[in-house]
Amino acid sequence: MSNVATLDKKLNEMILGGQAMEAFEQFYADDVVMQDNDDAPFVGKAFNREREVKFFDSLGEVHQISIDGGAAGDAISMSEWTYDVTFKGGPRVKWSQAAVRRWTGDKVVHERFFHKTLG
Repeated sequence: MSNVATLDKKLNEMILGGQAMEAFEQFYADDVVMQDNDDAPFVGKAFNREREVKFFDSLGEVHQISIDGGAAGDAISMSEWTYDVTFKGGPRVKWSQAAVRRWTGDKVVHERFFHKTLG
């Protein structure tokens, strides 16, 4: 297993284990760029940390989060996810997401999410 594959597996295991913010602190570069679909990218760990905290704080109940597949190469990894959550004071939402991560050393320097809501 490549170093990126090992790092990506550990990162994903931490997310699935309820340690998403700990994983963010450990695995993301200070100048990380994160992007959703075709939206403008968000730059910097501090800014993206705030976004991640807001997202996780908005969750009322997590019904399911699973990884449906993945792959890793020398400096890139991909994983397919399924989410089923209820937002606080909001609806229950199911979506699929592909996360594509670019790595430099042991840090994610770019992460882009491709997602869509499921019926």
